[in-house]
Amino acid sequence: MHLDFETLKVERRGPHILLVTLNRPAAANAMNTQMGRELMALFEALSLDLERLRCVVLTGSGEKAFCAGGDLKERNGMTDEAWVAQHLVFERMLRALIGCPIPVIAAVNGAAYGGGCEIAAACDFIYAAPHARFALTEVTLGIMPGAGSTQNLPRAVGERRAKEIILTGAPFTAEEAERWGLVNRVIPADRLLEETMATAERIAANAPIAVRQAKQSISRGLQMSLADGLAFEIEAYNRLVGTEDRREGVRAFNEKRKPVFKGR
Repeated sequence: MHLDFETLKVERRGPHILLVTLNRPAAANAMNTQMGRELMALFEALSLDLERLRCVVLTGSGEKAFCAGGDLKERNGMTDEAWVAQHLVFERMLRALIGCPIPVIAAVNGAAYGGGCEIAAACDFIYAAPHARFALTEVTLGIMPGAGSTQNLPRAVGERRAKEIILTGAPFTAEEAERWGLVNRVIPADRLLEETMATAERIAANAPIAVRQAKQSISRGLQMSLADGLAFEIEAYNRLVGTEDRREGVRAFNEKRKPVFKGR
């Protein structure tokens, strides 16, 4: 996997975890076109070849911002055509992130505004520092959320709360985000990355095919009727019956030892 990026810091933590840091601290990690292209390239590459990875942790550089949203300095004076072309990159990036076959955990270490909030909401779940702030401010700029939040946010916090957040553009705290269901846990800033990595390690220790199938069953099943979702779940389940990992899990349980999963 190509790990040399201009706007991202990408590093493997052990054989199975990838730490991705949005790395434009001088611009509050705001997302410019280059960052959009690099995130798109990274997550599309993961869809083609996981290289034994089992979990991704996504965070921001520094202590103040996860991602301040789209880079408005870059957008200043953009033609309509250039704006649309840039947004196509962001759309493709979000689809690649949402489609990542392995779990993606956001460690929100500061402000997550606009597109930054949308990136966090597109992850499988979120841990946040107490000082983190969230907002979808697009309507205050004459646009609207266009990177998934009109769909992802209502699924996390419910329709009425999502409408309040999006239509007012008002910021909200990490504690409110946790109470409303957008954030899973609020963790002291000095332990945020450590505890997020611990969760990633716990996920990575589980059977990787089972984790991928379970993630897909949840994500796709939510778009279906209950009956279709249950049918999809069984198809996902049945693909695990013939795996070496399924046999290893049962064997390890009976031998009272920790299983060694190989993703086969």
